[in-house]
Amino acid sequence: MKLPVLINPGGGSVGDDAIARVTAALAKAGIDADIQQVAGPDLDERATKLASRGARTVVACGGDGTLSAVGGALAGTQTALGILPLGTLNHLARDLGISFDLDEAAATLAAGHRKHIDVAELNGRIFVNNSAIGLYPLMVADREGQQNRLGRSKRFAMLVAGVRTLFRFHHYRLSLTINDSETATLETPLLFVGNNIYRTTMPRAGQRDRLDDGRLSVMVARKSGRAAMLRGMLLSLIGRASPKQLIELDDVTRLRVAGRRAALTVSADGETLHLPLPLDYRIRPKALWVISSQDPQATT
Repeated sequence: MKLPVLINPGGGSVGDDAIARVTAALAKAGIDADIQQVAGPDLDERATKLASRGARTVVACGGDGTLSAVGGALAGTQTALGILPLGTLNHLARDLGISFDLDEAAATLAAGHRKHIDVAELNGRIFVNNSAIGLYPLMVADREGQQNRLGRSKRFAMLVAGVRTLFRFHHYRLSLTINDSETATLETPLLFVGNNIYRTTMPRAGQRDRLDDGRLSVMVARKSGRAAMLRGMLLSLIGRASPKQLIELDDVTRLRVAGRRAALTVSADGETLHLPLPLDYRIRPKALWVISSQDPQATT
Protein backbone atom coordinates (compact mmCIF):
# COMPACT_ATOMS: atom_id res chain seq x y z
CA MET A 1 0.00 0.00 0.00
CA LYS A 2 1.37 3.39 -0.96
CA LEU A 3 1.95 5.85 1.85
CA PRO A 4 -1.09 8.21 1.90
CA VAL A 5 -0.09 11.89 2.09
CA LEU A 6 -2.87 14.42 2.67
CA ILE A 7 -2.37 18.03 1.56
CA ASN A 8 -4.94 20.76 2.17
CA PRO A 9 -4.61 22.99 -0.92
CA GLY A 10 -6.47 25.77 0.88
CA GLY A 11 -4.01 25.89 3.78
CA GLY A 12 -2.70 29.38 4.45
CA SER A 13 0.97 28.45 3.97
CA VAL A 14 0.67 25.86 1.20
CA GLY A 15 2.18 27.38 -1.92
CA ASP A 16 1.44 26.57 -5.56
CA ASP A 17 4.59 24.46 -5.75
CA ALA A 18 3.78 22.39 -2.61
CA ILE A 19 2.89 19.16 -4.43
CA ALA A 20 6.03 19.30 -6.57
CA ARG A 21 8.23 19.95 -3.52
CA VAL A 22 6.59 17.18 -1.48
CA THR A 23 6.78 14.72 -4.37
CA ALA A 24 10.49 15.42 -4.85
CA ALA A 25 11.26 15.08 -1.13
CA LEU A 26 9.39 11.77 -0.81
CA ALA A 27 11.05 10.37 -3.93
CA LYS A 28 14.47 11.35 -2.60
CA ALA A 29 13.68 9.46 0.62
CA GLY A 30 12.65 6.39 -1.38
CA ILE A 31 8.98 6.58 -0.35
CA ASP A 32 6.24 5.36 -2.67
CA ALA A 33 3.50 7.88 -1.86
CA ASP A 34 -0.11 8.49 -2.78
CA ILE A 35 -0.44 12.29 -2.58
CA GLN A 36 -4.05 13.39 -2.12
CA GLN A 37 -5.41 16.94 -2.12
CA VAL A 38 -8.09 17.16 0.57
CA ALA A 39 -10.02 20.27 1.62
CA GLY A 40 -9.70 21.23 5.28
CA PRO A 41 -13.25 20.22 6.35
CA ASP A 42 -12.75 16.77 4.77
CA LEU A 43 -9.39 15.87 6.34
CA ASP A 44 -10.95 14.17 9.37
CA GLU A 45 -13.19 11.92 7.26
CA ARG A 46 -10.42 10.98 4.80
CA ALA A 47 -7.96 10.11 7.59
CA THR A 48 -10.62 8.06 9.40
CA LYS A 49 -11.32 6.05 6.23
CA LEU A 50 -7.63 5.40 5.62
CA ALA A 51 -7.17 4.18 9.21
CA SER A 52 -10.20 1.88 8.91
CA ARG A 53 -8.68 0.38 5.75
CA GLY A 54 -5.54 -0.56 7.66
CA ALA A 55 -3.11 2.21 6.73
CA ARG A 56 -0.10 1.93 9.03
CA THR A 57 0.69 5.65 8.64
CA VAL A 58 -1.19 8.66 7.28
CA VAL A 59 0.91 11.73 6.54
CA ALA A 60 -0.45 15.22 7.16
CA CYS A 61 1.27 17.79 4.99
CA GLY A 62 0.70 21.36 6.15
CA GLY A 63 0.54 23.47 9.28
CA ASP A 64 -0.86 22.94 12.75
CA GLY A 65 -4.49 23.02 11.63
CA THR A 66 -3.94 20.21 9.13
CA LEU A 67 -1.90 18.18 11.61
CA SER A 68 -4.54 18.64 14.30
CA ALA A 69 -7.38 17.50 12.02
CA VAL A 70 -5.57 14.37 10.86
CA GLY A 71 -4.12 13.61 14.29
CA GLY A 72 -7.55 13.93 15.87
CA ALA A 73 -8.96 11.39 13.43
CA LEU A 74 -6.11 8.92 14.10
CA ALA A 75 -6.14 9.17 17.91
CA GLY A 76 -7.17 5.90 19.48
CA THR A 77 -6.23 3.87 16.38
CA GLN A 78 -3.10 1.90 15.46
CA THR A 79 -2.42 4.24 12.52
CA ALA A 80 0.45 6.66 13.07
CA LEU A 81 0.48 10.34 12.15
CA GLY A 82 3.33 11.25 9.82
CA ILE A 83 4.28 14.90 9.44
CA LEU A 84 5.60 16.99 6.56
CA PRO A 85 5.56 20.57 7.87
CA LEU A 86 4.47 23.26 5.43
CA GLY A 87 2.69 25.72 7.73
CA THR A 88 3.75 28.90 9.48
CA LEU A 89 4.28 27.75 13.07
CA ASN A 90 4.39 23.93 13.12
CA HIS A 91 4.30 23.61 16.92
CA LEU A 92 3.77 19.85 16.91
CA ALA A 93 6.52 19.17 14.36
CA ARG A 94 8.96 21.33 16.33
CA ASP A 95 8.17 19.66 19.67
CA LEU A 96 8.60 16.22 18.07
CA GLY A 97 12.03 17.20 16.74
CA ILE A 98 10.92 17.00 13.11
CA SER A 99 12.88 19.24 10.75
CA PHE A 100 11.07 21.98 8.83
CA ASP A 101 13.24 21.03 5.84
CA LEU A 102 11.10 18.78 3.62
CA ASP A 103 13.96 16.49 2.62
CA GLU A 104 14.90 15.89 6.26
CA ALA A 105 11.26 15.46 7.31
CA ALA A 106 10.78 12.89 4.54
CA ALA A 107 13.88 11.03 5.73
CA THR A 108 12.28 10.88 9.21
CA LEU A 109 9.17 9.34 7.63
CA ALA A 110 11.31 6.78 5.81
CA ALA A 111 13.03 5.79 9.07
CA GLY A 112 9.58 5.07 10.51
CA HIS A 113 10.34 5.56 14.20
CA ARG A 114 6.95 5.27 15.99
CA LYS A 115 6.12 6.56 19.44
CA HIS A 116 3.03 7.31 21.46
CA ILE A 117 2.10 10.86 22.47
CA ASP A 118 -0.79 12.35 24.41
CA VAL A 119 -3.65 14.35 22.96
CA ALA A 120 -6.03 16.71 24.72
CA GLU A 121 -9.78 16.85 24.35
CA LEU A 122 -12.33 19.65 24.57
CA ASN A 123 -15.98 18.57 24.73
CA GLY A 124 -15.06 15.48 22.73
CA ARG A 125 -13.00 17.42 20.17
CA ILE A 126 -9.31 16.47 20.04
CA PHE A 127 -6.48 18.99 19.84
CA VAL A 128 -2.75 18.34 19.75
CA ASN A 129 -1.39 21.75 20.76
CA ASN A 130 -3.54 24.16 22.76
CA SER A 131 -6.87 25.82 23.40
CA ALA A 132 -7.70 29.23 24.84
CA ILE A 133 -10.57 31.37 26.11
CA GLY A 134 -10.45 35.17 26.02
CA LEU A 135 -7.90 37.30 24.21
CA TYR A 136 -6.43 34.73 21.85
CA PRO A 137 -9.62 33.40 20.19
CA LEU A 138 -10.80 36.99 19.73
CA MET A 139 -7.52 37.75 17.94
CA VAL A 140 -7.88 34.65 15.75
CA ALA A 141 -11.46 35.54 14.81
CA ASP A 142 -10.37 39.10 13.93
CA ARG A 143 -7.42 37.79 11.89
CA GLU A 144 -9.63 35.38 9.93
CA GLY A 145 -12.09 38.18 9.21
CA GLN A 146 -9.31 40.39 7.80
CA GLN A 147 -7.97 37.55 5.66
CA ASN A 148 -11.41 36.77 4.24
CA ARG A 149 -12.58 40.36 3.69
CA LEU A 150 -9.36 42.19 2.90
CA GLY A 151 -7.03 39.48 1.64
CA ARG A 152 -4.34 40.33 4.17
CA SER A 153 -1.49 37.96 4.95
CA LYS A 154 -1.83 35.81 8.06
CA ARG A 155 1.07 37.50 9.87
CA PHE A 156 -0.01 41.09 9.16
CA ALA A 157 -3.66 40.33 9.98
CA MET A 158 -2.62 38.79 13.31
CA LEU A 159 -0.55 41.87 14.18
CA VAL A 160 -3.49 44.18 13.49
CA ALA A 161 -5.84 41.85 15.37
CA GLY A 162 -3.52 41.79 18.39
CA VAL A 163 -3.47 45.57 18.68
CA ARG A 164 -7.22 45.89 18.26
CA THR A 165 -8.00 43.10 20.70
CA LEU A 166 -5.73 44.57 23.36
CA PHE A 167 -7.73 47.79 23.35
CA ARG A 168 -11.14 46.17 23.52
CA PHE A 169 -10.50 43.17 25.74
CA HIS A 170 -12.57 42.39 28.80
CA HIS A 171 -12.49 39.90 31.64
CA TYR A 172 -14.39 36.64 31.91
CA ARG A 173 -15.76 35.37 35.20
CA LEU A 174 -15.08 31.65 35.13
CA SER A 175 -15.57 28.78 37.53
CA LEU A 176 -12.86 26.12 37.22
CA THR A 177 -13.25 22.57 38.52
CA ILE A 178 -9.86 20.84 38.61
CA ASN A 179 -9.59 17.05 38.43
CA ASP A 180 -13.32 16.73 39.30
CA SER A 181 -12.78 18.01 42.83
CA GLU A 182 -11.14 21.38 43.51
CA THR A 183 -13.16 24.44 42.38
CA ALA A 184 -12.14 28.09 42.02
CA THR A 185 -13.92 31.17 40.64
CA LEU A 186 -11.90 33.99 39.09
CA GLU A 187 -11.91 36.82 36.56
CA THR A 188 -9.39 36.65 33.75
CA PRO A 189 -8.74 38.02 30.25
CA LEU A 190 -7.18 34.70 29.16
CA LEU A 191 -7.34 31.01 30.07
CA PHE A 192 -4.83 28.76 28.28
CA VAL A 193 -5.03 24.96 28.17
CA GLY A 194 -2.24 22.99 26.51
CA ASN A 195 -1.60 19.38 25.60
CA ASN A 196 1.29 18.80 28.04
CA ILE A 197 3.32 21.48 29.79
CA TYR A 198 4.36 24.63 27.91
CA ARG A 199 7.41 26.65 28.89
CA THR A 200 6.75 30.31 29.68
CA THR A 201 10.27 31.78 29.66
CA MET A 202 12.81 32.39 26.93
CA PRO A 203 14.64 31.04 25.07
CA ARG A 204 12.10 28.20 24.78
CA ALA A 205 8.86 30.00 25.59
CA GLY A 206 5.90 28.31 23.95
CA GLN A 207 7.69 24.97 23.58
CA ARG A 208 7.09 21.64 25.30
CA ASP A 209 9.79 19.36 26.70
CA ARG A 210 7.49 16.33 26.54
CA LEU A 211 4.37 15.20 24.76
CA ASP A 212 3.77 12.08 26.85
CA ASP A 213 3.67 13.41 30.42
CA GLY A 214 -0.09 12.93 30.85
CA ARG A 215 -0.89 16.46 32.06
CA LEU A 216 -2.67 19.54 30.82
CA SER A 217 -0.84 22.86 30.87
CA VAL A 218 -3.32 25.28 32.47
CA MET A 219 -2.42 28.97 32.77
CA VAL A 220 -4.66 31.81 33.87
CA ALA A 221 -3.81 35.47 33.30
CA ARG A 222 -4.51 37.61 36.36
CA LYS A 223 -7.11 40.34 36.12
CA SER A 224 -5.43 43.57 35.04
CA GLY A 225 -5.88 46.78 33.08
CA ARG A 226 -4.69 47.36 29.51
CA ALA A 227 -1.39 48.92 30.56
CA ALA A 228 -0.53 46.01 32.84
CA MET A 229 -1.61 43.52 30.19
CA LEU A 230 0.61 45.17 27.57
CA ARG A 231 3.53 45.25 29.98
CA GLY A 232 3.02 41.56 30.78
CA MET A 233 2.99 40.65 27.09
CA LEU A 234 6.20 42.57 26.45
CA LEU A 235 7.92 40.96 29.45
CA SER A 236 6.87 37.53 28.21
CA LEU A 237 8.45 38.23 24.83
CA ILE A 238 11.83 38.86 26.46
CA GLY A 239 11.56 35.88 28.82
CA ARG A 240 10.72 37.78 32.00
CA ALA A 241 7.12 36.68 32.55
CA SER A 242 6.14 37.37 36.14
CA PRO A 243 4.11 35.00 38.35
CA LYS A 244 2.23 38.13 39.38
CA GLN A 245 0.67 38.17 35.89
CA LEU A 246 0.18 34.46 35.34
CA ILE A 247 -1.17 31.62 37.47
CA GLU A 248 -0.05 28.10 36.51
CA LEU A 249 -2.13 25.19 37.80
CA ASP A 250 -0.23 22.00 38.60
CA ASP A 251 -0.99 18.34 37.86
CA VAL A 252 -4.21 18.92 35.94
CA THR A 253 -5.65 15.99 33.98
CA ARG A 254 -9.27 17.19 33.82
CA LEU A 255 -10.67 20.73 33.81
CA ARG A 256 -14.28 21.92 33.69
CA VAL A 257 -14.93 25.56 32.82
CA ALA A 258 -18.29 27.11 33.69
CA GLY A 259 -19.51 30.71 33.74
CA ARG A 260 -22.43 33.06 33.56
CA ARG A 261 -22.71 32.94 29.78
CA ALA A 262 -24.50 30.21 27.87
CA ALA A 263 -21.57 29.88 25.42
CA LEU A 264 -18.05 31.17 24.79
CA THR A 265 -15.76 31.65 21.80
CA VAL A 266 -12.85 29.25 22.20
CA SER A 267 -9.79 28.46 20.12
CA ALA A 268 -8.50 24.94 19.57
CA ASP A 269 -5.29 24.55 17.55
CA GLY A 270 -5.91 27.90 15.87
CA GLU A 271 -9.55 27.27 14.95
CA THR A 272 -12.27 29.37 16.60
CA LEU A 273 -15.35 27.62 17.97
CA HIS A 274 -18.48 28.90 19.70
CA LEU A 275 -19.26 26.27 22.32
CA PRO A 276 -21.93 25.95 25.02
CA LEU A 277 -20.83 25.90 28.65
CA PRO A 278 -19.59 24.01 30.52
CA LEU A 279 -16.36 23.23 28.70
CA ASP A 280 -14.77 19.91 29.61
CA TYR A 281 -11.05 19.44 28.99
CA ARG A 282 -9.13 16.23 29.60
CA ILE A 283 -5.81 14.65 28.70
CA ARG A 284 -5.78 11.35 26.82
CA PRO A 285 -2.42 9.74 27.62
CA LYS A 286 -0.55 8.06 24.77
CA ALA A 287 -3.62 8.10 22.53
CA LEU A 288 -1.80 8.90 19.27
CA TRP A 289 0.98 7.12 17.40
CA VAL A 290 3.34 9.48 15.57
CA ILE A 291 6.40 9.15 13.36
CA SER A 292 9.06 11.25 15.06
CA SER A 293 12.75 11.95 15.35
CA GLN A 294 14.70 9.17 17.05
CA ASP A 295 16.61 11.77 19.06
CA PRO A 296 15.27 11.40 22.64
CA GLN A 297 16.20 14.99 23.37
CA ALA A 298 13.62 16.13 20.83
CA THR A 299 10.72 15.28 23.12
CA THR A 300 12.05 14.59 26.58
